[in-house]
Amino acid sequence: WAFATLGTPAPQLFEAIARESEQRISSFKPQELANTAWAFTTIGMRAPQLFDAIARESEQRIDSFMPQGLANTAWAFATLGVPASQLFDAIA
Repeated sequence: WAFATLGTPAPQLFEAIARESEQRISSFKPQELANTAWAFTTIGMRAPQLFDAIARESEQRIDSFMPQGLANTAWAFATLGVPASQLFDAIA
């Protein structure tokens, strides 16, 4: 989140974060899922496997998201053009 907020590209760091996050995604809180998607999109980093994991986990816990988290998640997927029809259906 901090690197994305500062606009500091750090591809190797984000690649490592993506790999680790994919393994731990089930322990992420809804806000952490949203923040992760937001951060990767903000720096323009495509991480298909991570976004697939975020989508699956978000769909399962959609009722636990705050409205801002839903908006940020939808924005992140739409902005990067990541297909996630089931996630968007769940958000709707």
